[in-house]
Amino acid sequence: MELQIQVINKSPHTLPKYQTAGSSGMDITAWLQEPVTLAPMARKLIPTGLYMAIPAGFEAQVRPRSGLAIKRGLTLINTPGTIDSDYRGELMVAMINLSQEDQVIADGERIAQLIVSKYERVEWTCVELLDDTARGAGGFGHTG
Repeated sequence: MELQIQVINKSPHTLPKYQTAGSSGMDITAWLQEPVTLAPMARKLIPTGLYMAIPAGFEAQVRPRSGLAIKRGLTLINTPGTIDSDYRGELMVAMINLSQEDQVIADGERIAQLIVSKYERVEWTCVELLDDTARGAGGFGHTG
């Protein structure tokens, strides 16, 4: 059974959708009155026209599209961007141009992908010692 999510789509574009049977992310499109030009290192919130009610216990993550990142240097400022279950505002995509040329974003262009994930809330327990593991405190390349 698929997770049902209530959505309002104020744009003329289709709802986010999976491009292949094995896709985990759904493509999100820009909803723009006119194209947006991002100069090198410029940042801008790109509207989508989407408003959603993510169920409690779930989050939506907005992630870059790999093709835009490698081909045009367009990626997201905060990745993944998190949409909490109690947020009801418009889904805005925080984009940045990491290339050395101006990049134009057009209305209807696929600009990011959306993944919906279940999460667990935690309750912290303060202790004096943690259990030992073979890895211990090794990190940042400790395995070679």
